[in-house]
Order: sequence, then C-alpha cells, then structure tokens
Amino acid sequence: MARCRGKHDRHRIEALRSETTPLVGRDEELDLLLRRWEQAEAGNGRVVLLSGEPGIGKSRLTAALSERIASDPHTRVRYFCSPYHQDSVLYPFIIQLERAAGFGRDDTVEEKLGKLRELLTPAAQGDAEIELVTEMLSLPNSAGNLNLSPQRKREMLFKALLHQLENLAQSQPVLMVFEDAHWVDPTSRESLDLTVDRVRRLPVLLLVTFRPEFHHAWSGQPHVTLLSLNRLGERDGAALVERLAANPASPARSSRSYGSPTFASDFCTAYAVSDPSTTAGDGSVGCAGPPSSHSCRARCPTVPAADQ
Repeated sequence: MARCRGKHDRHRIEALRSETTPLVGRDEELDLLLRRWEQAEAGNGRVVLLSGEPGIGKSRLTAALSERIASDPHTRVRYFCSPYHQDSVLYPFIIQLERAAGFGRDDTVEEKLGKLRELLTPAAQGDAEIELVTEMLSLPNSAGNLNLSPQRKREMLFKALLHQLENLAQSQPVLMVFEDAHWVDPTSRESLDLTVDRVRRLPVLLLVTFRPEFHHAWSGQPHVTLLSLNRLGERDGAALVERLAANPASPARSSRSYGSPTFASDFCTAYAVSDPSTTAGDGSVGCAGPPSSHSCRARCPTVPAADQ
C-alpha cells in the first residue's frame, strides 16, 4: 500500500520482526493477558495498557498472546502508529482499513471503492457512514452532500468506526492491538478514548502498547489493567542470549544489557554479521566477534551506555 512504504513502515516492520525473538521471563505477564482474554471471551470486555521502554518486549508479548489463543475462534485487528504520522489524521485507522479491505498497489480507484464498500456495508448504519469513511481514506465520495458541521461529521465518523468493531464482535471475540500509542495523532486519540469506553460492553480485549512517557486517562476504570514491563533479570537475560546464540559462552553472556530483549537480539545478530561463520547449521546465531552497537543503541536508546 502506498501509505506504508519505506521509512514510514519501518517501525511496523520492526514490531513484526520482534515477534520472532524468544519469549523469556514473561510467564506472569502472559498469564495475566490470558486471564483478561478469557474474561473478554465471556463478554466482559477488557483493556490492557502495556507500558515499557523501547525494545523491552511489548510487541513480543502481544504476539505470544496471539500464539496461545490461535486455536480459539476470534478476530485479530491491529493498528500501528508511526513517528512520521503524528500529525496525520486517523492514520492508524486508515492503514488498518486499507489492509482489511485488501487494497492492492495496482488497484484502480473503482476497485478500491468496491472493496471498501464490501467491507463496510455489513456494519454501516446507513450510506452516510460509508461516505464518511470513504472520505477518510481520500477516495471519491459524496460526504459533502450530507451538509454536516465539522463537529457533527467528526462524531458520526467516530460512530462509524465503532460500528465496524461492534460488527466484528457480534460474530466472535476480538483481539484488538493498538501499537505505539505514544505516536498517536490527536484525532486517533479521541477515537481510541471512545473505544476504550465501548469495549467494556463487548467481547473484546484491547491491548494498547506505549512507552512510559505517554500520558493517558484510562487507568482506574474497572475494566482497564495497567501492565508495566520491567527489564529482564540477569538469569532470564542469560537464558534469552543462550537461546539466541549458538555459543552459550559468547561474550554477549557477560553483557549487562540483558534487560532489553531487542538489544540482546540485535547484539547477537551483529556478532553474526561481523563473522558469518558463526551462524550455526540450524540457522541460529552464534556470537563471536565485536559488533558495532550503533544499530542496537538506535533501537534501544534507554539502555545505558555502560551496558551497551
């Protein structure tokens, strides 16, 4: 899709790549997510706010939940915020709808309109909602003929987005993941506020991931749980590196950067790049030579320089 290319999609790709990192030392956190999922399945919607520094394993934990509930009938919906689109109105929702509708890069405008209408029609409460969402995606529409004030148009658009979620939840439980909310644009933030409130009455588990500096007013509600991820302890960090590296005695084991799973993964990968012969026959990474840590520091800036 044109909206998700190059650097604009880099953070979504990194989130997806982090899902391949082994999950170590997060049993209690995963158990809590599974309990919240069971409650949501029973019709008691839940919201989990997953907070942690960059590279701490937020995306990996959400992926682990998806793996554990894979056999449960459900629908998963994912939204990605981007540092390059903090001023792009409703960017996460636009990208999600484009994916859900199955837009192709070579689709004509008419083909996109057909796919979008097919997606929206089962949940839309009238053509007005379809026109407003079509306008949101910058496709030809007749929303201007509705003669709505900007505030009224905004309210109806938010309702249209909620109706789409409600329709999904009518058929089976929904796992809704909203990644990197610290980069959310203001309008998406308003829509997310409404979603957090509406979820309590739906078979939906909403996971919102963000960095600790993100401010919100969602805590304190009975259906909302705040889960803060701490850095891994030394034992869990060592176990993670052993699983990442073919050589358990590698220099990475003596590093004090265990607390960040992403840093540990990048550290071992950098070793393998510096000496390709350290890649084992089974494809695992062996840590053998001193890598450049610039890429590791860039992805995990909160790891102290002494640890890096």
